[in-house]
Formats: sequence, structure tokens, C-alpha cells
Amino acid sequence: MSLPEIWFVVVAVLFAGYFLLEGFDFGVGMLMPFVGRRRGESAEEGDVRRRVLLNTIGPVWDGNEVWVITGAGAMFAAFPGWYATMFSALYLPLLLILVGLIARVVAIEWRGKIDDPRWRRWCDVGIGLGSWLPAFLWGVAFANLMRGLPIDADHQFVGGIADLVHPYALLGGAATTILFVTHGAVFLSLKTADEMRVASMTVARRLATPAAVVVVAFGVWTQAEHGTGVTAVALAVAAVAAVLTAIATTARREVLAFVATSLTIAAVAVIIFGTLWQALIPSTIDPAFDLTIAGATSSHYTLTVISWASIVMVPVVVGYQAWTYWVFRQRISTRDIPTSIGLSMRASGETSVEEPSR
Repeated sequence: MSLPEIWFVVVAVLFAGYFLLEGFDFGVGMLMPFVGRRRGESAEEGDVRRRVLLNTIGPVWDGNEVWVITGAGAMFAAFPGWYATMFSALYLPLLLILVGLIARVVAIEWRGKIDDPRWRRWCDVGIGLGSWLPAFLWGVAFANLMRGLPIDADHQFVGGIADLVHPYALLGGAATTILFVTHGAVFLSLKTADEMRVASMTVARRLATPAAVVVVAFGVWTQAEHGTGVTAVALAVAAVAAVLTAIATTARREVLAFVATSLTIAAVAVIIFGTLWQALIPSTIDPAFDLTIAGATSSHYTLTVISWASIVMVPVVVGYQAWTYWVFRQRISTRDIPTSIGLSMRASGETSVEEPSR
């Protein structure tokens, strides 16, 4: 395997890790209006439940985002041609993903700063926006790359927004969305206790079968249009893992369900990048204009330098993140949520600091 091919695999692994880890972050954000509320409860009780959900990802969500930053950085360094064409062609969906991620960052970090129901509601809107948008649009973006884009001989995108919105792309977005929300529900069942643990698994059980149907449908369509031997194996693994998720959630086997959803996401990543192995971006104008690994790669010197840098830095990053997950491995319940000590918002719009409850 050549150095450019090795770096293609590295980029694939980084994005697979991002989908696996950030996937349940998105799922938790999408589930806040559902698992975070219970019929007949007070506003204060509902807020405590939503704070439980946020605390399950609180120590790790920003670390999970490192994977996409590293993946995009690796793409830029190893395949500048791929990076340039992809980010130009998919400018609008990637911009919306960025807007969603920024909204989520601000909402998560500032939600507890002010102790006011209206403030928290708007922050919850930001968290939802920053979860639904990326979950859907990542599927749309990669589905477009797999299907191909109108790029010319200079690998310039010559299409418009209509070339990005089609049934295959929408199915790809639906597949990643329902897969991530199911993954998030299973994650919550692992990280919460008592009634919230039961509620999370109930949601996961209801989502498991529709998720299996949508993911398999997307995989079958991909295999029919762009499939290889590798993607066929990955599709079989994804189908088995999706069925296993439904079985495990019905039996309330949380660990097995989480392994199954993780395996499904990994298999979907193999389908995506196994398809892109043939052409990073197929041209819908002329196959001769396809952007390939060889045609998009950096110089051998550049690949060598970033390879040595990765050998040194990647173990450090992975080790630190693994340690973080180990430290914050305990389950969380509503009993663990303290009284809010955020600022109090007055009717005039001014704020004042209140003495924390003791």
C-alpha cells in the first residue's frame, strides 16, 4: 500500500471515529425534547432531567469534536485537491454544519450561566439545532461525494444547489440522523440511572427497527450503484449489527446494544470510504474528470512529515481521551444534579450574582 493510500485510510478512520463518538453527542442533543421531558412534571423537574442528559456528554463532547478537526486537517495536508474541491462544492451544507456546531457550543457552555427558564429554552433550541443539522447534513454531504458531483477537467465544481439535493442524498441524511439518534439513546441508557435509564432504553427500542430499515436501504442503494466487494461485506455487517441493535434493545442489554450501534456506524463508514476509494469525487460530467487518490495527493515529502508527526501525537490524543472516558464512567441520575448557581435575570434585563445555595 502506497503512502497516499495509507493516508486515505487514516482520513477514513478519523471520520469513522468522529461519527462513532460525536454521533452519540448528536443523539443526546436530538433527544433532549423527548427524554428530557415527562408528562405531568414541573418545569424545574424537566430542567433537571435535561441537565442530566447534558452531563452525560459534558466531559467528552468537545474532545469528540477533535476527531473532525483532525480529519479535516489530515485531508487538507494529505489531499489538498480533495479538500479544495469538496469544500467548494459542498460549501452550503458544510457552512450550515459549522453554524450548527457553533450554536451547540455556545448553548452547552452558556446554558447554566443564567438561571432563567427562557434563557435555558433558547439554549435548548441551540443544542437541538446544533445536533439535528450536522447529523442530517453529514449524511447529505458524503452521499453527494459517493454519487458524484459536476466537476470539470480542472476539478472545479460547476453545478448548483439543485445538484446537491436529490433522493439519494436525502436518504443518506436520513440514515445518519436516525442512526445517530439511536446511538445516542443507547448511550444514555449506559450513562443514566433509575427512571431515565429505563426511558432511554425505551426510546432506543422504538428507534432500532426504523434505523435498521433506513440504514440498510441506504446501503443497498449504495451497493447497487457504486458497490465493491469491500462495501458488500460492510453492508452485510451493518445489516447484522442493525438487527442485533433491535434484539439487544428489546432485551435491555445496554452494552450489547451500544456495541451493535457502534459496529453499525463503523460499517457505514466503511461503505462510505470504500466507495470513495474508487474516486474521491466522481465527476458526473465525464469519468475522465474523476478526482482520484493519486490526482489529489500531496507530495511524498509532505506525507512523510505528517506521518512522523502523527506517530508522535496520535497516541497522546487517544490516550488522553480514553483517560477522560474512564474518569467520567459513572452513571448520572437526577439526584446528582445540584441547584443552579447561575446568574439571576431580572425583568429589566440586568443581571446580578446571587449567593449559591448551600
